[in-house]
Amino acid sequence: MVNVNDLKNGTVIEYDGKLCQIIEFMHVLQNKVAYVRVKMKDLRTGARIETALKGSDTKFKLCFIDHRVMQYIFSTSDAYTFMDNETYEQIEIPTSHLDWEKNFLQEGMNCDVMLYGDEVLTVELPDKVECRVVKCDPAVKGDTKTNALKDAFLESGFLVKVPMFIEQDEVIVVSTKTGEYAGRA
Repeated sequence: MVNVNDLKNGTVIEYDGKLCQIIEFMHVLQNKVAYVRVKMKDLRTGARIETALKGSDTKFKLCFIDHRVMQYIFSTSDAYTFMDNETYEQIEIPTSHLDWEKNFLQEGMNCDVMLYGDEVLTVELPDKVECRVVKCDPAVKGDTKTNALKDAFLESGFLVKVPMFIEQDEVIVVSTKTGEYAGRA
């Protein structure tokens, strides 16, 4: 158990039955009443929670999150299979848990998987990945004065806005945080 006054950024606690990571906290003294203003992130849903916690007698269960480097191996229609690089243990993550990440996953890619017990919380991809453009419109002549962009589809079917000089079958770098074009590979 951890006391309110012992909270730090990055600490993971159980709050109202939710698994929350402390993003920001501030000790406040207002009208001779002390409390801690806390911003947290629910690790299961991604929701942001802001609250004021009073009293040093308030205690929370401290939760330990396991970070493992795992390699993406393959997928089926309902799950993605990852292998632990140290133990070679394989886990399956339902497709519904990887709505955003599935746009950038590539076989053999190493990812940071956050686990709480046997529960998979998130899969963190590298900041940028190289992807092949499978379909894009040809460049329109004369559209070079402005930073004109065109649509390009990646192997996963994800749509990215790219500069006019990018062609089909070219490998580009894409940000996994924003899904935006980041350069040529």
